[in-house]
Amino acid sequence: MPPILYIIVPCYNEENVLPITSEFFLNELECLISKGKISDKSRILFLDDGSKDSTWSIILNLSKKTNYIEGIKLSRNFGHQNNVLAGLMESKDKCDITISIDCDGQDDISTIEKMIDEYHNGNEIVYGVRSKRDTDSFFKRFTAELFYKILNVMGIEVIYNHADYRLISKKALAEFSNFHETNLYLRGLIPLVGFKSTCVYYERHERLSGKSHYPFSKMLSLAFDGITSLSIKPIRLIACFGGLVSLFSFLYMLFIIILKITNFNNTFVPGWSSIICVFCFISGIQILALGIIGEYIGKIYMEVKARPRYIIEDRCGKLS
Repeated sequence: MPPILYIIVPCYNEENVLPITSEFFLNELECLISKGKISDKSRILFLDDGSKDSTWSIILNLSKKTNYIEGIKLSRNFGHQNNVLAGLMESKDKCDITISIDCDGQDDISTIEKMIDEYHNGNEIVYGVRSKRDTDSFFKRFTAELFYKILNVMGIEVIYNHADYRLISKKALAEFSNFHETNLYLRGLIPLVGFKSTCVYYERHERLSGKSHYPFSKMLSLAFDGITSLSIKPIRLIACFGGLVSLFSFLYMLFIIILKITNFNNTFVPGWSSIICVFCFISGIQILALGIIGEYIGKIYMEVKARPRYIIEDRCGKLS
């Protein structure tokens, strides 16, 4: 029996691109149904993450035109990761497989069929991986590669050049629902679930319309969240570095004492410059260390509050 598929499409201020890509998603869904690869109970689930434009109105109109489209509107902007999570959690009991994909049309929609084929081959998780980054600027390519290398050094298991385009089976999703983190980094959390997985490769295109909602500042914030949410190595590195600085300071202190006692060549003249340099260096390290430790304490603070990771305001389609 063909599996029921839910295509999870997070949206935020996508009034320009949504009318275009929604047709692509619908055509792909109907094509897969006609081939018998998925059930006719399969759906496309659009999630509006508190958009300030007409995104939700477009989703409402789309859901009225066909039973294949459903929609969820969050009460405010909870962020991309929580928006995807909302789609996964709301559909996990209604389908056999989910595929999350961004709304902007950059990810190759035809890759969905390859993912489903890999699911039929026994894979519970299938990652969509970019085969190349030709559409990115040199700066974006360089920072992305550097980020993945840093994650690996930190001991975080991630798939290189994978974003949030992936297939997750009902079995894997049921286990993932037991992860209750408030600070989400799905690219690092999904591999922790385990189960048999594989990758399919595709070429990423330019955005069809509108502007990217992930500027460098947001990408940097997501990267920092990924590191601090999934690894404690930064704190360990601080401890090691602190030990080295302390050792250096102790050796330098012994050196100064020896010069003072021996008055070597009568050249030892205490000066402010060396004191200020050492003082500023140690102070900078202390502030940096306190900042990183404070980030972890802040995350603990947010976790223990156990606030909802998303709040649903409205639904449309079969969900309503």
